Amino acid sequence: VQLQASGGGLVQDGGSLRLSCAASGTSLRDITMGWFRQVPGKEREFVAAFRWSTNTPYYTDSVKGRFTISKNNARSAVYLQMNSLKPEDTATYYCAAKFRAITSTIRSGYDYWGQGTLVTVSS
Repeated sequence: VQLQASGGGLVQDGGSLRLSCAASGTSLRDITMGWFRQVPGKEREFVAAFRWSTNTPYYTDSVKGRFTISKNNARSAVYLQMNSLKPEDTATYYCAAKFRAITSTIRSGYDYWGQGTLVTVSS
């Protein structure tokens, strides 16, 4: 399974960005694709995930109402639309995928990781 993440960048407080993660090398039928983020010196934390077969999204509390995760079947990709960005959203964002029936918010449940993409929100 290969994951290709893109879409990071620099944005002002209150701005928007869309991250994309394209998957290849696998069937997506049983996949859950997620986004995690990490700042230097801190643990990588869960942001959002999308269970492909049931179209179920999951979010961490701090991004609910601001971020939306969705899928694109034709492109085998998930998107993370990030609105009302705040300086505390600044981090490197990582795309991840899993097939195991483990809670989608747990980092250790994910077996495949893409490269990080940096999101910087200036105040």
